[in-house]
Amino acid sequence: MLLDATLAAISAVECLIEGVSFAQRTGVSVVVAGLFGLVTGSVLLLRRRWPVAVVLVAIAVTPAQLGVVLSMVGLYTLAASDVPRRITAVLAGMSVAGTLIVTFLKTAQGYDGPFAAAVVTSVLAAVGLNAPPVLLGLYVGARRRLVESLRERADGLERELSLLAEKATERAERARMEERTRIAREMHDVVAHRVSLMVVHAAALQAVALKDPQKAHANAGLLGDMGRQALNELRQMLGVLRTVPAAPAVTAEDDGPCLDELDALVEESRAVGMAVDFTVEGARRQVAARVETTVYRVVQEALTNVHKHAPGAKTQVRLAYRADEVAVLVLNGPVDGASAGPSLRLPSGGNGLIGMKERVAALGGGFAAGATRDGGFRVSALVPARTG
Repeated sequence: MLLDATLAAISAVECLIEGVSFAQRTGVSVVVAGLFGLVTGSVLLLRRRWPVAVVLVAIAVTPAQLGVVLSMVGLYTLAASDVPRRITAVLAGMSVAGTLIVTFLKTAQGYDGPFAAAVVTSVLAAVGLNAPPVLLGLYVGARRRLVESLRERADGLERELSLLAEKATERAERARMEERTRIAREMHDVVAHRVSLMVVHAAALQAVALKDPQKAHANAGLLGDMGRQALNELRQMLGVLRTVPAAPAVTAEDDGPCLDELDALVEESRAVGMAVDFTVEGARRQVAARVETTVYRVVQEALTNVHKHAPGAKTQVRLAYRADEVAVLVLNGPVDGASAGPSLRLPSGGNGLIGMKERVAALGGGFAAGATRDGGFRVSALVPARTG
């Protein structure tokens, strides 16, 4: 506003002086011409809002030899604005033509020199007064638009970076939640089975401690072995969790149990009195480590559930090696009064089946679990033999 007011004041003073001079040459009232020049020069205050109108006023007063500052600033503002270039070119051409005519007529009065010299002088004056402000306005307008486009692009990139940062934060949070879930699942699988067997052995030890000292001694030895195994597995788990971040990525499943250890797992359940029938279909072969760990954990958790919820029930464990997959089935029958074991009141968090399903689904396999018609329970899983 200060700049526009200053330019308008300069233009008004210039037009006032030139209006008085025009009145003296033509005999028009000096007061009227001065007021006209003053009002005409003040039009420059509107240059930003109506640049076309300002240029038209400057062209209109050109015959009276008024408004040099008005014309130059108006053309600059017009060229720098968002007015279509076609309109700018037309108005600039009109201004050049008007200035050329007025300058030629003024030069030709009382001039005895060559006609060509008068024409060249008029052309140079017209171009010199009109071309620089137009070219400068075009440059400033193009630069302003370039800066605006760069600013918009920077704002867009900033928004994109903000969105990417939010997505990265969400991914990190999701990864943390998945890691916490995985660790909880691993701890559950490692602890639940061993501790369940230890509770069963402790109950058996309590039952035979006075009646059969030799059997109590054997049960106590098994109880100690299972406690040591549980501690070893927990140490392995903690060792994985303490792995240095710069080292290659290691998970608990990379160093987990394999299918060859299923025989020992079944024997542990048999040692506490569970009737377990274990069969293997197909030729045993090596499959992906994650597949072996997943199948082992499914069997381990299924046997743990039998200890918890169906002590004394007859159980079948079937492992089948197929062309492109490994299938496992753990099926326990109903608990009858004759074969039922003692009620151990083992706590259950309800996460065992969920963990098994998550493990199998992570490898692209299928999992199913549910009660059978005869009152037993069935757990089955089908896992691709090779994973990416």
